[in-house]
Amino acid sequence: MADVREALELLAPQLTSRSHSLPTGCAPVPPVDPHRLDDSFPLVPQRILGDLEAALQPDDLVISDVGAHKLWVAKRFPARLPNTVIISNGFAAMGIGLPGAIAAKLAQPERRVVAVTGDGGLLMNIQELETAVRLRLKFVVLIFRDDGYGVIRWKQQRQFGRTAGVEFGNPDFVVLAHAFGCEGVRIKAASELRPALERALRANGPVLIDCPVDYRENDRLAEY
Repeated sequence: MADVREALELLAPQLTSRSHSLPTGCAPVPPVDPHRLDDSFPLVPQRILGDLEAALQPDDLVISDVGAHKLWVAKRFPARLPNTVIISNGFAAMGIGLPGAIAAKLAQPERRVVAVTGDGGLLMNIQELETAVRLRLKFVVLIFRDDGYGVIRWKQQRQFGRTAGVEFGNPDFVVLAHAFGCEGVRIKAASELRPALERALRANGPVLIDCPVDYRENDRLAEY
């Protein structure tokens, strides 16, 4: 038993640096997925993540909430530098994305931050937009909107051939963002996403981007 901070301060000097290169025998980096250029609407997850990667610099921070989008981030979004893609594993609590982005921006205000979240996870802590506005923080919330609990829906369908209790109605996220004093953007075509991300990253406050997603691609996760 020990105080966490004191224990870490004692352990830190004993650590040695190590290479981040892959050990011999590890699988190579997968080829670029052609679906990253898919213009269909609603957008496929690969296109959303491809546009997000293109809009970000290597040292920008991505905070992932929990849901089907988290599986895609873990599988297909590259961390170009250490500790730049933060994913809630372990207990995997839904709702971490928005407060996680607030914490990241408070800890490192000079960094650009994007919270990647589903509609289900976002609605669990949507009230924290007031906190972000009050603290005058600048970051982006990218919503993978599918009007339901996507990963639970997917697992139910695969295991039982039907779903139960996973669909829900959403508020108008653009209007809701404005109610909190934020900017809101609704994506209506695949070509709109990257420009919207680039504008949001230059904004002077929190920006919500409502991006409809086609999760029929989830069955391909096992291929990666």
